[in-house]
Amino acid sequence: MAKGGFPRGMGGGANMNQMLKQAQKMQEQMLKMQEEMEAKTYEATSGGGAVKVTVDGKRELLDVAISPEVVDPDDVEMLQDLIVAAVNEALRKVEAESTAQLGSITGGMNIPGLF
Repeated sequence: MAKGGFPRGMGGGANMNQMLKQAQKMQEQMLKMQEEMEAKTYEATSGGGAVKVTVDGKRELLDVAISPEVVDPDDVEMLQDLIVAAVNEALRKVEAESTAQLGSITGGMNIPGLF
């Protein structure tokens, strides 16, 4: 083994510093991306536009708009299903954009626990 206790090619000072700089840059990019994502809003509809929801990048429901025509006191279940479908679709949009943005920063590497 080399004097430093590491096999040749491992633990080289300049190489390690470069890796740390890259990791720090990636972390800064991810924080910026997260802030930008949290500021965005995402809309989705269901029932042909009868229900429209808006969520933000923090995955919080901001607004629900329901067309009066879809409100049927005898069929509350349908309205509930439309709301759930619209919210889930909006959340999928947030997740898809988050994954795409993260992939552009990490170069496609899957890093567990990031988002």
